[in-house]
Amino acid sequence: LADKAAWFRAHFAGLDVPEPAIHPSAPLNYRLRAEFRVWHHGETLDYAMFDPENPKRPILMQEFPAASVSINTAMRDLRSAVLADETLKKRLYAVEFLATLSGDLLITLIYHKKLDEAWEAAARQLAATLGVGIIGRSRGQKVVLDRDWVLEAFELNGRSLRYQQFEGSFSQPNGGVNRHMLAWACAQAAPLSGDLLELYCGNGNFTMALAPLFDKVLATEMSKTGIRAAQYNMEANGVANTALVRMASEEISAALAGRESFNRLKNIDLAAYQFSTIFVDPPRSGLDPATLELAAGFEHILYISCNPETLRANLAALKATHDVAAAAIFDQFPYTHHLESGLLLTRRKEANSTAF
Repeated sequence: LADKAAWFRAHFAGLDVPEPAIHPSAPLNYRLRAEFRVWHHGETLDYAMFDPENPKRPILMQEFPAASVSINTAMRDLRSAVLADETLKKRLYAVEFLATLSGDLLITLIYHKKLDEAWEAAARQLAATLGVGIIGRSRGQKVVLDRDWVLEAFELNGRSLRYQQFEGSFSQPNGGVNRHMLAWACAQAAPLSGDLLELYCGNGNFTMALAPLFDKVLATEMSKTGIRAAQYNMEANGVANTALVRMASEEISAALAGRESFNRLKNIDLAAYQFSTIFVDPPRSGLDPATLELAAGFEHILYISCNPETLRANLAALKATHDVAAAAIFDQFPYTHHLESGLLLTRRKEANSTAF
């Protein structure tokens, strides 16, 4: 982490980025998602990962210290149960775990065989024994035993937040660091007021935390599953000042600029919003040119990034109108070179403003 922090300072030198707040990860049991190949050898099996430098050599394991305690417990119990049941064991190819800080757990079993009634009966018994959700996957098949989501719950700034997270959809892998990210974003947003535009909202991870700090929120997301989860999460968290719309960042940019109109916005009065702040948490490619132009028109930009390279390129463009008021780095992936970071940018008084 010290090396990553030093790299961040050097990488952003010359762009007037203040000293970043550093948010470390727990050293162990921090991952809430884990995926393993299942390696059959003789009459037994183990979980396997692969060395990137030698991808044909399996690294066998029965536990994974980076994963949450609940995942490690399930790894042990699942292995024993599968070894004792040929229906569950036969042609089992991979296992995926999705956990929460609050203790919910979903296990996806992936097979190279058709899943039949005998498998479903055995899997239902397994779910009851382990006290978890089970999904079976095979080519062209997805067998959901009761649910394909987990429910997360934790405290943040005196609020109890709840989130539905779907199997196969994005969720923050490091739950402890995610809470640091939410707390940092809320601390930056607290004095800003006005209305918020959020792009790439996913299941509403940041939306639920930030919404009470603004008068109104317009949040956009392309994923149907993400929108469905965000709608559930709004109701679960009593968030009533937020409108969700399924749109790409380029589309909402065009709508706000008056270049295009969209039927998906027919029930949303864009003119009623007094946006002061835009919040973005884009994919690794960063902000596209249209979204970058859109962001430059806001008084405040809250930017969470999973790629310092594209963040630096976007910041270099935004420096024409904005200064960096705060910075942070979040060690979502300890022991790796990956680094999450956050910036708060504020428009300079002499910069031309764009009204939305």
